[in-house]
Amino acid sequence: MLKKDFWTSSASKLKETKYLAVMAVFIALKVMVTMIRIPVSENLNIAVSFMFAAIEGAIIGPAAGLVSGAVTDIVGYIVFPSGAFFPGYTLSSMAGMFVYGLFLYRQKITVLKIIAAKAVVNYCVNVLLGSLWSAMMFSKGYLFYAANSLIKNSLMLPIEVIILIAEFNFILPLLKRRKLIETDTPVPVPFR
Repeated sequence: MLKKDFWTSSASKLKETKYLAVMAVFIALKVMVTMIRIPVSENLNIAVSFMFAAIEGAIIGPAAGLVSGAVTDIVGYIVFPSGAFFPGYTLSSMAGMFVYGLFLYRQKITVLKIIAAKAVVNYCVNVLLGSLWSAMMFSKGYLFYAANSLIKNSLMLPIEVIILIAEFNFILPLLKRRKLIETDTPVPVPFR
């Protein structure tokens, strides 16, 4: 299991100006890209915010990620309100950041960890929780939303994993130079 130092290190990011600034930039990016989405069905979209969430999770970890996820959802609702505010979506945003931090923070970032993190986010957060929130907010039952979400998230998983692998290949050297990644994290898979 992960040691106490893992959790305290992530939580300490909430006290450091450098990391608070990084979180603010990522929160702003995630809020802005919420406008870039392709609607699939009622309350189901293809989005790109996962690209920023995964990188931020690798930088700040799961404890600080919970805060970032909450702030992102609340600020996103304030800036781009659509319908009534529902705290379930805030929990989903927090859970997604927690998962990325858990799998990618202070660890060797591998293709398997990227796949595992994205699969947990897609199936546990997006399908299970997202369908529950949709069923509570809208007119159709849980299974309707779960079936649609399962299909969409299953089809998108390999595409999103490839995007994340390419993104980490590009961004990890920059993060290491800026000392934003704490470990000697190798690049997952070179595309050379």
